[in-house]
Amino acid sequence: MKDILYFCREEVMEIQFDKDYLSELYYEGKCSEKKHRFQSKVIRNYVKRIITLAEAPNIESLFVMNSLNYEVLSGDKAGISSIRIDHKYRLEFKVEQKEGTIITICNILDITNHYK
Repeated sequence: MKDILYFCREEVMEIQFDKDYLSELYYEGKCSEKKHRFQSKVIRNYVKRIITLAEAPNIESLFVMNSLNYEVLSGDKAGISSIRIDHKYRLEFKVEQKEGTIITICNILDITNHYK
């Protein structure tokens, strides 16, 4: 699995992919597993959202981007954050911050259908 590191000022945003298909979608633009095949528009938007996360100076800056519809989930998905990929799909991720130097780790968990 590959990780992405982006340096913004003195802070570091590290992107990790929890599942292989998420990394494959980002780096190759397609997935070999039939279960995780998406339309090309969804994949393009997914890549844009990963780049948006990676370039964000901090997680708080995502709150003001209304198009992302950033939210921290509750219930059985407590502790997981999500942003909108498009009107149907959401990108779920966990955010961790390391002490000392300011490093924010976004662990990309899944692409989910928001209305199922």
